[in-house]
Amino acid sequence: MWCQRLAWLLQGRRGNTGRRWPWLPRGPGPILAVPARCHPTAPASPCCAWQLHQDHLELRYGSTVMRLDFVWLRDHCRSASCYNAKTNQRSLDTASVDLAIQPQAVRVDETTLFLTWPDGHVTRYGLEWLARNSYEGQKQQVMHPRILWNAEIYQQAQVPSIDCQSFLETDEGLKEFLQNFLLYGIAFVENVTPTKEDTEILAKRISIIRETIYGRMWYFTSDFSRGDTAYTKLALDRHTDTTYFQEPCGIQVFHCLKHEGTGGRTLLVDGFHAAERVLRQAPEHFELLAKVPLKHEYVENVGGCHNHMIGVGPVLNVYPWNNELYLIRYNNYDRAVINTVPHDVVHRWYHAHRALTTELRQPDNELWVKLKPGKVLFVDNWRVLHGREAFTGYRQLCGCYLTRDDVLNTARQLGLQA
Repeated sequence: MWCQRLAWLLQGRRGNTGRRWPWLPRGPGPILAVPARCHPTAPASPCCAWQLHQDHLELRYGSTVMRLDFVWLRDHCRSASCYNAKTNQRSLDTASVDLAIQPQAVRVDETTLFLTWPDGHVTRYGLEWLARNSYEGQKQQVMHPRILWNAEIYQQAQVPSIDCQSFLETDEGLKEFLQNFLLYGIAFVENVTPTKEDTEILAKRISIIRETIYGRMWYFTSDFSRGDTAYTKLALDRHTDTTYFQEPCGIQVFHCLKHEGTGGRTLLVDGFHAAERVLRQAPEHFELLAKVPLKHEYVENVGGCHNHMIGVGPVLNVYPWNNELYLIRYNNYDRAVINTVPHDVVHRWYHAHRALTTELRQPDNELWVKLKPGKVLFVDNWRVLHGREAFTGYRQLCGCYLTRDDVLNTARQLGLQA
């Protein structure tokens, strides 16, 4: 993938101004009028017709025109001999499918596509299933519904905090919390006993805790016990954490256990909102930030802690089939030497980075909150940047990282799209 992206950059092509990516196949040409050899379904069906081509089936269902590869159609067969409905796993050996396979017969009724293969096997697909699961259907859908926000939008939404007891003891409370988290990338639980142990119980309600070089549950003050600016009283600019991991931590949990002093407010910025504004104003900047792979690095030699972590990835990460942004990797503290692209690309990248940074630093995008004992903050580290203002006095925080897969799994079990 990186080779393809770098090849595009090195060839000096300019990105187009649309949201399609240069390395993606171009969209299909104009749909031809249905000729006599096309096969409409019964009049009662919702505008469905099909046509066989040499290597695929073209199927029009409602407003969706699908082009379905024959091998794909054989591989995804949901018959009992090809798919285990109890385990939701494929039984068919994909490598056994003839790559030149063609159906011997095709039939479509009001709801179902039937294909008979050369060996006599019959595959059945619901037309609604195909519309949802085809490439053409997927590129019209979002994987993760979200509400992009700046400070005013979030404050006007009056997103409620969830009571700790409701969060821990009821599916309704947990579901409301997760819905807020999925939509906004941040969520709060209040009335939590201000201890590391109770914070851990809270975190484990939605996910396995991700143990890292910082341990399982981290607990810190401004004693510089680790080689990181976070362990000081200094202000921290907006950033995402663990950009130096190959897979940055998905969710971060913050709980301020004590603060005897001033300052220390937490800054939250919706990185996806800022990126969307860059996309609208300068699509070529967005495309470059999604293509150039950068190294992030963490080198630590403090006390008994010796670590050297390197993660590689672009600032913006998108799903290539629908151009949906799913991860922002932004940390100016930990970005390593840029040595993955030539100088002309580097200069264009700095312009793109400046455009994104300008949006991230717009005052109207800054949501400032004061963390207090008893109120726990969950942050989507793949979306929302955090920082803090400088502070005085003694300040104790605890928290942890959660595995993103497990949080999304919990949400899906409760019927949420995640």
